[in-house]
Amino acid sequence: MPGRVILDTDTGVDDALAILLAMRSPELRIEAITGVSGNTPLDHCMRNIHITLDVLDAPSPPEVARGEDRPLVRELAFAGDIHGDDGLGDVTRMKDASGARVYPDPVQRDSPVHAVDLILERAGQNPDELTLVAVGPLTNVARAVMRDPDRMRSLREIIIMGGTFETGGNVSPVAEFNIHADPHAAQIVCDAGIPLVFVPLDVTRQALLDAELIDRHAGEGGARATFVRDCTARYVAFHRRNRGVNGCFLHDPLAVAVAVREDLVTTVPARVDVETAGDLTTGMTVADLRSQRWGEPNARVCTALDVQAFTRLFEERVLA
Repeated sequence: MPGRVILDTDTGVDDALAILLAMRSPELRIEAITGVSGNTPLDHCMRNIHITLDVLDAPSPPEVARGEDRPLVRELAFAGDIHGDDGLGDVTRMKDASGARVYPDPVQRDSPVHAVDLILERAGQNPDELTLVAVGPLTNVARAVMRDPDRMRSLREIIIMGGTFETGGNVSPVAEFNIHADPHAAQIVCDAGIPLVFVPLDVTRQALLDAELIDRHAGEGGARATFVRDCTARYVAFHRRNRGVNGCFLHDPLAVAVAVREDLVTTVPARVDVETAGDLTTGMTVADLRSQRWGEPNARVCTALDVQAFTRLFEERVLA
């Protein structure tokens, strides 16, 4: 029986790829997709969810719900320099030979239920069965914990794309974007007593999607591969210029893949906390992965990845 999943996303480029992988994975039953401000403003995030679902042309798309439009405490900070002004690699500006938009504004049938309420509703309906895959800032998740911690503790687990432990950050020397964008929310989630799995930069930077692979599949004319090529073009250029790789890291799709096949990664138990007050270290995920002497573990942290198996999974399900 497919595992029940809610995907909580701030739909930038790699979030869209995560949606594609989640929807194309028969091991998962996507109960809902919830949007949160992060890579891009919430309005853009919601539009990008629907654009991505339209590419799939799914006969029964999941419920889509709007969530929080700003962090709990910090000021808003977006990642337009990486994900484009629209959050989706600027595909909303693309036009065909006739001048028509390649990806027109989709029909948005958002749920009347707020994302936080929807998460709590589904958690209550499916105790010990529902996995929350959070690939954006943890604002929606923290709001749900604050509102009904007992119901949130009925989640099977939360898989978090976020943090960095033994490698550098991507918004500061020590912090990863999703955690840095709302560190107070992340600490609330760490303290909630819910089983957590962190999928940090330590492993997602091993998950490289090669640009030549994208182009080869897009050249065959498939809608999914063409969309991946279009929305990652700017993203790949950023990685080529700033990361020295000819491709892009599949940060958020790896978190989805962990829900599909946890054997793709190696995990270690750890007590994870988040720095919320440091001048230089805000958003730092703090843990000792060498031992458990710094507190009772509240999470499992991914430390290694079967790169070939993951890349093959993504290629077969999203690009082929």
